Amino acid sequence: MLFDYESLTTRELRALSALNDSKQHDHAMREQLYPRVLAAARRVAVVTRSVRSIDERGLHVNNIEALRSALLAVALPGTLCLSDGFPLADIGLPQRAIVDGDATSAAIAAASIIAKVTRDRFMHRADVRHPGWSFASHVGYSTPEHRAAIAREGVSPLHRLSFQSAAYASLAL
Repeated sequence: MLFDYESLTTRELRALSALNDSKQHDHAMREQLYPRVLAAARRVAVVTRSVRSIDERGLHVNNIEALRSALLAVALPGTLCLSDGFPLADIGLPQRAIVDGDATSAAIAAASIIAKVTRDRFMHRADVRHPGWSFASHVGYSTPEHRAAIAREGVSPLHRLSFQSAAYASLAL
C-alpha cells in the first residue's frame, strides 16, 4: 500500500479517518473502508501464497516473503517501507518494522483492510466451491463450527495439512 499523503484531498483524508486495526472493525466496516482505501492509495499490491507452499515452507516464511513481494511491488525510490511487526531482509529501500503497526500506522491499517477483505471474499467464493465447511461464516478462523465441519467432512483442498489443529487429531492425513 502506498499513499502520497501530501496529494490526498481533505475528503479522501476524512474518508480514511476511520482506519484502525482491521481486527477492530466488523465485516461491514471493512467492506465500507475497502473502496475508500483503493481510491486514496497511489499503489496497491495483493500477494497470496498457496496451501502447498505454506505446508512445504511454513506460514511465517511465506508471510515474510509475501510482505517482501508486496512492498517491492508498491515502493518507489525514496519511500519508507513500513511492515507490521517483522523486519525484512534488506530490500534496498529504507524500512521500519512497527509492532502493532495496524493500530498505529494508517498505511499498515489500510493494507490490513485490503488483505482481510480480499481474504474474506476469497473465503466466500470458496464456500460455493467447497460446500460443507461453511467457509463464508468462519472465513478461515478456527471456530467451533469450523472444527465440527472438519470432523464431519475431513479436510478440503484449502486446509493446511501442516497446521497442528485439534480438529485434525482424529483424521488420517
